[in-house]
Amino acid sequence: MTKPEAPAGISLLGNHNAAVPHTYAPEILEAFPNKHPDNDYLVSLVCPEFTSICPITGQPDFATIRIAYIPDGKLVESKSLKLYLFSFRNHGDFHEDCVNIIMKDLIRLMQPKYIEVFGEFTPRGGIAIHPLAVYGRPGTVYETRAADRLHHR
Repeated sequence: MTKPEAPAGISLLGNHNAAVPHTYAPEILEAFPNKHPDNDYLVSLVCPEFTSICPITGQPDFATIRIAYIPDGKLVESKSLKLYLFSFRNHGDFHEDCVNIIMKDLIRLMQPKYIEVFGEFTPRGGIAIHPLAVYGRPGTVYETRAADRLHHR
């Protein structure tokens, strides 16, 4: 049986030599065409091993990152997402910044109808921080959904 060809723009899936970037690397993200753009459906992705660095203390921060989105024309390829999220390991930013950066990078990549990124960071110093960043395409019902999501959290 012959190996199926990857969609255009997908180079990491099946590439066993793909290395984890040593620094923040949004350019590693890849997308592929949505075969069902006429259907609204929710894609949920969970990364329970997210790490970043506190920009002040240099101490590691650990989190589960939860991403949920309603795609339009493109979906994020999961191996590229994994490598992208791993690229934060040596990146210094506050929890809230990491969540917003991830959301904005995914918006640039896919132009989803709706997306939310939730960071469930483990407590440090007795406080757990759980930022939620939400986006809904302006001028659509998804914009209203995003606003409702923030107000009814």
